[in-house]
Amino acid sequence: MAGRPRSARLGLLVLAALLLWGALSLYNRQQGPTGGWLRAAGLEERWADVDGLRLRYVRAGQGPPVVLLHGFSSSIFTWRHVLKALAREHDVLALDFPGFGGSQVPEQLSPLGLAGSVRTLVTQLGLRRPALVGHSMGGAVALLLAADPELGVSRLALLDAATFAMAAEDRPGLVRLVGRPWVAALLEYLPLRRLSVYAGLREVFYDDSLVTTEVLDEYVAPLRRPGTTRALARLLASGDAEARQLPERLAAVRVPTLVVWGRDDVWIPVTHAERHARTLPGTRVVLLKRCGHMPQEEQPQETLRLLSEFLRDGAASPAPD
Repeated sequence: MAGRPRSARLGLLVLAALLLWGALSLYNRQQGPTGGWLRAAGLEERWADVDGLRLRYVRAGQGPPVVLLHGFSSSIFTWRHVLKALAREHDVLALDFPGFGGSQVPEQLSPLGLAGSVRTLVTQLGLRRPALVGHSMGGAVALLLAADPELGVSRLALLDAATFAMAAEDRPGLVRLVGRPWVAALLEYLPLRRLSVYAGLREVFYDDSLVTTEVLDEYVAPLRRPGTTRALARLLASGDAEARQLPERLAAVRVPTLVVWGRDDVWIPVTHAERHARTLPGTRVVLLKRCGHMPQEEQPQETLRLLSEFLRDGAASPAPD
């Protein structure tokens, strides 16, 4: 008789596992087509062959060139609220880094490699003395580019930049987890991507109501491509080594710089904003209230105002309390 309760418990465990698997599979299912925001904004995705990789980008407007660089596990989508408005006065280029968004997934990824891809694309498109706007990881890449005198970066705007959070011990907990090869493998083969992205978005937004089905769909879609999560893990592995070189490279940056930071960023503390100011002479820091790690998505109007003012005049004043 003793075997029957054990069998019952085992059956319940199996049933619970099947129910959990089914729930995760259902939650991981794509809820709708993505990319509609591009059509609604009248933007056209374009493609370029950069160092043997097919990269996706969007270009709009006329005027002084501005390049928008997204963060980790993100894409051009993150700029949807500010791209068209910036294009009223600027020639705006927004691209998906290799391995992100719609761009081709390479075997190897590194922050220096991402910077090299941006440099090549900017040169191919004939953009001279571009201003760079980088969010999170894109901010660290922007700084690498600004330290290169050949590119001739004119201005630099950093939004919650991951410059000092690239080393493994300094990364947000969820990013550290994704950087472990066995976790990347699980995300590759198990129906966990949508759930992990949802958890991450709930952390980076101060206002959880902004994590809509559309936003979740757009962030999850690129991760469904085979090999993507493992490529991101390799990027984090290489980024850990390259992060040690950043302080030396920052010493070469000599361009007007604006730092915008969400006061409520739980991924990269607001103290990193002042750290940028101490490292980069002449930097202006603006802190946004009730804003997490995504100012361009959470407070787009204020972020747009600050960027437009800075790119136009080289100055940016904080909004009144």
